[in-house]
Amino acid sequence: MVTSRQQGEYTEQLACDYLQQQGLRLVEKNFNCKCGEIDLIMQHNDSLVFVEVRYRRNNDYGSAAESVTRNKQQKLLNSAAFYLQKNPAYNNRPARFDIVSITGPLQQANIDINWIENAFTA
Repeated sequence: MVTSRQQGEYTEQLACDYLQQQGLRLVEKNFNCKCGEIDLIMQHNDSLVFVEVRYRRNNDYGSAAESVTRNKQQKLLNSAAFYLQKNPAYNNRPARFDIVSITGPLQQANIDINWIENAFTA
């Protein structure tokens, strides 16, 4: 039996691999602070990209991307602000928030990966 933590790690790795194939470079995984967690922090050209990864087995109760609520967006914004305070080298770079939604049974090859660039703004 796969735990939800293992499933999360697997889907985050799928998202990371996919984004790296698209030309992004991994900066950090699973950044945690008192405000929350950022799944992936990546660099795309000169932009810093904060990535939320969401998984749903199917879309019966809405898509994975739709599960990023206003509350979750606010936590991501706060976490990103905290990250930038701790890493001032990135302060002068443009930043954005992307969502990678993954849908389908993970044991099968026909999963759907959807990358939404600049999914929401501060």
